[in-house]
Amino acid sequence: MSRLTLLALSLVAMCIIGCSSETPTASDPGLPEAASAGKQPAATSADDYQVLLETTKGNIILDVHPEWAPQGAERFKELVELGFYDNCAFFRVIDGFMAQIGINGDPELHAKWRDKNIADDPVVESNTRGMVSFANAGPNTRSTQFFINFGDNSNLDYGFSPFAQVTEGMDVVDSLYKGYGEGAPNGRGPDQQRVVGQGNDYLKKEFPMLDYIKKARIISGPAKAEAKPETAAPAAKDDKPAAEPAAEKKEEAAAKPETETPKTEAATKEK
Repeated sequence: MSRLTLLALSLVAMCIIGCSSETPTASDPGLPEAASAGKQPAATSADDYQVLLETTKGNIILDVHPEWAPQGAERFKELVELGFYDNCAFFRVIDGFMAQIGINGDPELHAKWRDKNIADDPVVESNTRGMVSFANAGPNTRSTQFFINFGDNSNLDYGFSPFAQVTEGMDVVDSLYKGYGEGAPNGRGPDQQRVVGQGNDYLKKEFPMLDYIKKARIISGPAKAEAKPETAAPAAKDDKPAAEPAAEKKEEAAAKPETETPKTEAATKEK
C-alpha cells in the first residue's frame, strides 16, 4: 500500500473520530423534535415547588425548578407569596408565540417592584412549548413580567432563562384571548407604558376581552409544606399539539415596559 493511500486513510479515520464527538443542537436541521419541557414533565428536586394559576379561562399548574434558574425561581416565589400576580392581565398574547403577564393592575404596587431587578441566570433549559421565562429589557433587568411559550422559541435561549414549565392546563394557556396581538405602537394591543401608569382601569376599559390571573398560589413544595389545595385539583387535559410559530413571530423577545419600545413581533418585552 502506498504512503499516499495510508495518509488518506489516516485522515478519514481522524475525521470520523472527531465528528462523532459533536453534540447536536436545536438548530441542526436534521435533529428530530425533542421531547421538550412543554411536553414531558422534568425530573424534580427537593427544592421544586408548584404554583396554581387560577385564571379567567381555567387553572394552570406550573412546576418551578430552582435548579434551572435559581434567582428567577426565588423572585417568582416571592411575588406569588405576596399576591403580586392576583388580578394581573395577560396583556400581550401573540398567537403561536407566547403569552406575557406581570404588570400589576395597581400602579402604586407595580411602581414598588418595576425597578427591583435581579441578575440573570444562565440559560439551562430551552424556551420550548410550555416553558416559562421572565421577560427582560436586556442583561440583568428581570423584575416581575414573565411569559409562557406557545411553541418552540428556542431562538430566545440567548438571554431568556426558563425557570418553570406548565405541567397541567396548557390547553388553558392556548385558549387565552389573542385577538389584540402585539402591543402598541407596533400592534393594536395594550400600550405597556399606559398599563404601568394606569393599571387595570386602562385595560378593562379599552381591552375588555383580556384574560387574567384571578389568583396565584403555591400548592406544593418546600415553600409551603401544607401545600395541597383545599378544592379539587384543576382539570388537566391533554396538551394541544404545538403549532409551529411563524418565523416573524419568533424573533427577539422580551422587554421591560419602561426601558424599551417593543419591536414588531418581538417576544417578551418589558417596559
